[in-house]
Amino acid sequence: MLILFTCFMLTIVSVYLGYRVWFLAGKLAESQDYIEEIQTYIENLEVTNQYMYSRIELAHKEMKRIDLRQAFEKDDETGTTFQLLFEVIDELKGEFDGESEEK
Repeated sequence: MLILFTCFMLTIVSVYLGYRVWFLAGKLAESQDYIEEIQTYIENLEVTNQYMYSRIELAHKEMKRIDLRQAFEKDDETGTTFQLLFEVIDELKGEFDGESEEK
């Protein structure tokens, strides 16, 4: 009787452990898929950041070239708008320069 009970308990434990292995293997597969998705997303972000950096750098150089003689007065609407755009581009360039230096 004791041997039968022991065999029964071992069978139950084996079934439970088999289920846990199967369950954890599924979770591991899901995690690996998620990691691959995140890596693809990060790679896409890096490409986008490189593109944005090149466009911001081009805009920054062009705005400096346009206002080389500081022809836009800060008193009128055009000058104020130009100055605001230049400040935004300057800030973005600073942020993207910081990222490129980290790499």
